[in-house]
Amino acid sequence: MNPIRRSLCVAALSVAAIASPPLVAQDNYPDKPIRLVLGFAPGGISDVLGRALAAEVSTILGQQVVVDNRPGAGGSIAAALVAKAPNDGYTIWLQDMTSHAINTALYTNLTYDAIKDFEPITLVAYTPLMLAVHPSQPTKNVKELVDYLKSTPNRRTYGSAGNGTPNHLAAEMLNQSAGLKDVIHVPFKGSAPTVTALLSNEMAYSFLSMPPAVSNVQSGKLRGLAVTSANRVSAAPDIPTMVEAGYPGFEVVVYTGILAPAGTPKPIVDKVGAAFTKAVNSARIKEVYKNIGAEGITNTPTAFRAHMVKEIDHYAKLVKASGAKVD
Repeated sequence: MNPIRRSLCVAALSVAAIASPPLVAQDNYPDKPIRLVLGFAPGGISDVLGRALAAEVSTILGQQVVVDNRPGAGGSIAAALVAKAPNDGYTIWLQDMTSHAINTALYTNLTYDAIKDFEPITLVAYTPLMLAVHPSQPTKNVKELVDYLKSTPNRRTYGSAGNGTPNHLAAEMLNQSAGLKDVIHVPFKGSAPTVTALLSNEMAYSFLSMPPAVSNVQSGKLRGLAVTSANRVSAAPDIPTMVEAGYPGFEVVVYTGILAPAGTPKPIVDKVGAAFTKAVNSARIKEVYKNIGAEGITNTPTAFRAHMVKEIDHYAKLVKASGAKVD
């Protein structure tokens, strides 16, 4: 063979050898366990959703999906970790997208871009919050709560899972809409201590995440006054929405989605998306969702990205109006 031609052939084979591994890796994906990063501590709704979905997707993909809780700063610690992770599909992220949107307005020193540094895959769930009070309090609905707060200055307190959280913003929306003034906000470090304080009747009200709200309302330990979704939820069908309670446009819904580091190959994104879509529509996950007050939802990466942009704009305005600041 002509020496020049032989050199060209060797060069071409070398290029092919270099290019082949990623293609083969994508075709064989996944051939090892996948890490599913969660931005919140064990026990919360993100953890409950993440672990249920991880188990189902493990079966679908034939590889274990391992949950890795990285709580703190409203999910931004997990976000920073995922943004810097290899984009090979073996690190994916289940995140409360509402907190993700809020964080862009709440924090001034984020080390990642909320849109550009991530590859959206699909939404998997949405859950409202529930406005709840202690059953010893003489308030059976939202109107009675507002009247009670206006006439009882020493009870004008509410708790949240922290400054700038969806719980905090929902309460501020109620305060502004109802003309409630001089209301004291008590920010706790997470949902669990907020629930504990409300169970102890240490404050007048709180917007709680659905799992603890549903279980404590069903047991009679708390009274649910309204949910913050556009429609009533199957886990608590007798509790009206805030719109039904007389607050048009009052909606605070916590969306949960699956993302990967930016640049994750499309074939992997599509495969992961298909697995989570199948999981969300499975009988097992539907039952889990029903029990905790969540609703299933899936979409395309393009639609998911558009949703993220819209949510960031929406919550930037709410954060500014609420005056929320990080301690």
